[in-house]
Amino acid sequence: MKRSPVLIVGAGPVGLAVACALWQRGVEARVVEAQTEPHTGSRAVQLHPPTLSVFREIGVLDEAQRAGLRIRSTSYHLAGGRTLRVALGAENEPLMLPQENTSRLLEAALERAGGRVERAVRVTDVAGTEDFVTVKADTPHGPEMIEAEWLVAADGVRSTVRDRLGIDFVGSPVTTGFLLAEGRIDGAFEREAVHYFLGRSGSVVFASMPGGRIRVSGAVPDDHPITPEGVQRLLDERGPGGLTIDGLETVNRFTSQERIAATLRSGRCFLAGDAAHTHSPLGGQGLNLGLQDAHNLAWKLAGVVNGELHPRVLDTYEPERRQAAEQIVRATHRFLRVFTLGPTAARMRNTVWSALEATGLLRRWFVPLLAGWRVHYSDVFWARPAEGASGDIRTGPRQPGRERPGKAVGRFAARRSARLPEPGMRAPHWAPPAGPDGPPGLRLLTLGPADGGADLRGRELAGTAAVPLSHTHLPRSGSGFLLLRPDGYVAAAGSDPAALAEAGRLLARMAPSGSHPTPGREGA
Repeated sequence: MKRSPVLIVGAGPVGLAVACALWQRGVEARVVEAQTEPHTGSRAVQLHPPTLSVFREIGVLDEAQRAGLRIRSTSYHLAGGRTLRVALGAENEPLMLPQENTSRLLEAALERAGGRVERAVRVTDVAGTEDFVTVKADTPHGPEMIEAEWLVAADGVRSTVRDRLGIDFVGSPVTTGFLLAEGRIDGAFEREAVHYFLGRSGSVVFASMPGGRIRVSGAVPDDHPITPEGVQRLLDERGPGGLTIDGLETVNRFTSQERIAATLRSGRCFLAGDAAHTHSPLGGQGLNLGLQDAHNLAWKLAGVVNGELHPRVLDTYEPERRQAAEQIVRATHRFLRVFTLGPTAARMRNTVWSALEATGLLRRWFVPLLAGWRVHYSDVFWARPAEGASGDIRTGPRQPGRERPGKAVGRFAARRSARLPEPGMRAPHWAPPAGPDGPPGLRLLTLGPADGGADLRGRELAGTAAVPLSHTHLPRSGSGFLLLRPDGYVAAAGSDPAALAEAGRLLARMAPSGSHPTPGREGA
């Protein structure tokens, strides 16, 4: 029996994104999918900028942008006629693209890289040892036993892999039901926008989609008619008036859940996407969260399989992505509550939102939150240097009584002008993207005068690092450095030579060694 380096269960966008990233890094991942045909329907449509970075690395961003629709603004229409229109800015603009299109682009990219999806392969059981995973599956050719060194479960909310591993899906159903419809609407409203109508009698949201279609959704009671007439009634009662349905393609009612798996890793098995977490769809966060799971896991897994990284790097997937999931579930829960307030509380909400707009917080804080830029890791990638170690370096994980993420420590506190982000935060927008030749690896970005020592020290570290590391120097008045991860997060940052030297020692901890620990604490 030939053993696969990685088996991916589920060929939705998350599983396909993991597979694409692995194949691009030289790892021949096998992808199996229970369904006989590709999934159809628009489903998750809103792709936020961090996700579009993933598309750029995979090589499908240009095609996605041609097929999709950029959202330039968000408008919050308050009872009484006031509208808070927020221009998002290029760094926050999502792309509206039906999920079936996303899957098609990713599967084509997988095939270009050398992989393929094996359909009508239904996993029935999973077992594991310290060295590999065994999967039982029903295939068109009969039962099959599949062996893989690692397994990624991206098989959805009803994940068979999660169930067979005995991992609880902790949480509860969302009691609010929603109507969702797609089609064409006549009337005067800004296209290339998402509109939230926050009325006293209820709320409704509608968003433009490619091809002139509109998606309409709103919380409705159980007896609300799920018909074109019911959609028109929702628009009339909660919308601005003057909107008329001109043909609907879909009308349905859906419910959601707020759950996170008890663990996202069991031995050599990882959960990603809806198999790992689910939440209210308001704000369009679900698919983006799952694709960031893929972004986080793929480079670590490829590095381990290729012998470039120590297996300990995989220990970071569970705490990092759990924290991200918890942040998103909290945010969407609060957004849902705001969206479904009663008449009295709705008046207070509208007053608060007006104040947020007046102070600029709506644009500076809430918009980046929805765009996905505020997801951070407090359990950052590296162990902190020993007490008394020299060098202004900020690394984690955070210990009890230490600083919160986002606060400068050590000598950096006196050098705030450098504006270096904390480890575990996203790379700043001014950091140059990775080059176009292949997927990004670890990158060292040094800052300082063109004739200073930061550039030289950076080149020396890149040339002697124990793991693959590229180096770029940006001329700046002050000196410093950022160690950037392939998934767009900061691994370490500092402002003096001692800190950079410590970063080199931290990189050495990533290097493969002859002694590989047992993968993960939980047995498969």
